[in-house]
Amino acid sequence: MSEQLLNEQDIEFQLYEVLDTEALLQRPQYQEHNREVFDATLDTARKVAEKYFAPMNQKGDTHEPTFDGEKVELIPETKAAWDAFAEAGFLAAQHSFEDGGMQLPEVVLRSSMAYFNAANIATTGYPFLSIGTANLIKSFASQSLQDQFLPPMMEGRFSGTMALTEPGQGSALADIKTVAEPTDAGHYLIKGSKMFISGGDHELTDNIVHMVLAKIKGAPTGVKGISLFVCPKFLLNEDGSIGERNDVSLAGLLHKMGYRNTTSTALNFGEKGGAIGYLVGEPHKGLQYMFQMMNEARIGVGLGAAALGYQGFNLSLSYARERPQGRLATNKDPQSKQVNIVEHADVRRMLLAQKAYSEGALSLCLFASSLFEDQHTAETEAERLRAATLLDLLTPMVKSWPSKYALKANELAIQVLGGSGYTREYPVEQYYRDNRLNPIHEGTEAIHGLDLLGRKVFMKQMAGYNLFRDEVMATLNEAKDLEQTRSLVKGLADAITTLNEVTTSLREQLNENLDRGLANATVYLDLFGRIVASWIWLRQAIAAATGLQSEHISEQKRNFYHGKLQAARYYIEWELPAIEPQAELLKGGNSVCFDMQDNWF
Repeated sequence: MSEQLLNEQDIEFQLYEVLDTEALLQRPQYQEHNREVFDATLDTARKVAEKYFAPMNQKGDTHEPTFDGEKVELIPETKAAWDAFAEAGFLAAQHSFEDGGMQLPEVVLRSSMAYFNAANIATTGYPFLSIGTANLIKSFASQSLQDQFLPPMMEGRFSGTMALTEPGQGSALADIKTVAEPTDAGHYLIKGSKMFISGGDHELTDNIVHMVLAKIKGAPTGVKGISLFVCPKFLLNEDGSIGERNDVSLAGLLHKMGYRNTTSTALNFGEKGGAIGYLVGEPHKGLQYMFQMMNEARIGVGLGAAALGYQGFNLSLSYARERPQGRLATNKDPQSKQVNIVEHADVRRMLLAQKAYSEGALSLCLFASSLFEDQHTAETEAERLRAATLLDLLTPMVKSWPSKYALKANELAIQVLGGSGYTREYPVEQYYRDNRLNPIHEGTEAIHGLDLLGRKVFMKQMAGYNLFRDEVMATLNEAKDLEQTRSLVKGLADAITTLNEVTTSLREQLNENLDRGLANATVYLDLFGRIVASWIWLRQAIAAATGLQSEHISEQKRNFYHGKLQAARYYIEWELPAIEPQAELLKGGNSVCFDMQDNWF
């Protein structure tokens, strides 16, 4: 059975046919690179993932981390994987040559990360968080803090975390209780508890750099009073060497259904008087700074979900091609040879749905990564602003749609395998368990629904929303000119009309009663996500139809393009129409759920 990670042809298709990644080579930041460098980077990622990450995926799941009261123990293969990742340069991939980095575009790094996610998403959690932590320090911390912490983080000697959530507050960051007291020495003493901190303690690295949200005593209430601090597990001596243990302690490990090899921790800060922390940037702007890491993580969580969905799809497709069972209804001969289950129409339906979800999710996340790139390195300020505006609107869907539907892909993979699907002899049950965490990681669906409807759609005179509509209309005009995509235009065009009607109605509802207007925000998020996914699939279909016009393509490449077109047809003809009953509920202001009362349950 196939053990491939993702599909190299699909990665190439996404980067160079759906996206114009080679055009990045014209930007000053990347002129010293070429496509060969990009491809070699991806090849290195795949090889490291295959050699060090994939073989210990199941072992890390069955032998989860333990804590003996002093140290956290991980299976030894985790350290080998971390070291291989660091030695290959991926921890420094985005940083400049001058700083010792690889100076890679965001979309190439994220494509590389997709291989690691597919191989072993739990172990990939450690570098994933560390990359985001280093980017946060680079963007907002003082030069002194950068000099102390960035070099060892880029080399893999230090790792990083984001410490936001608290035991009693969950995602309600406005209500965090962790406090920071200034000292005469120029640092702060942090006291409080944090919960669900991934990678919060381990022995993989010499030090762990916690990015902690806390409120300075006397700060304004709510989110306007939150500050950001660098709070390392170990303090540093003047020469940068490891000093004494900071007042950060591990209260315990949490035991999860998935991502088991990523430690999930409860941390106590200041049990012995106060953990030393260093203010990042200005006071009371911590949440604003942290949103950089959170938004990176949201794209990353979506990408991880996509990779897990893709792995389940790959394995169930391979299984369906090799597993003989039954005969077609037209075959009445009980002595005849059984057919492989891929010949059964309903199995192909489940495989096609998996393909639509997982490949669509991958394409969406890489498109978001290209926008992230453009907002930083596009040639003009107008182009950078355009990319940032569109990405800001799309981020709730980039995180939530893959997290929801790549999980459905994993569910279908189990179904394709039948009884074998829920046994541990096959990895699809682990993919499902791992992926089930992603609809919660980095904000639940409900949070992103509230963010989308309550803020992002209507902000700046609906600039992001209007830009999205313009982008879709441009794609529809392209699709009209190609025979293979022309039939897909009406479905998406009608969906945009429906989206406009729903959004207008919800705006009126929000003005009348904010709480009731937001009550069905998660449904709006799903409706919007289906439309975004349809657009992403139409973009892929256009690229595939264009590829089929080439005079000299192999039969294998021709089949690949036809597969893309069929998946686009499936999604737009089978999945997109589900927005219609959703739209009727939303436009009608259906209040069944809102009106339900606690004591009626």
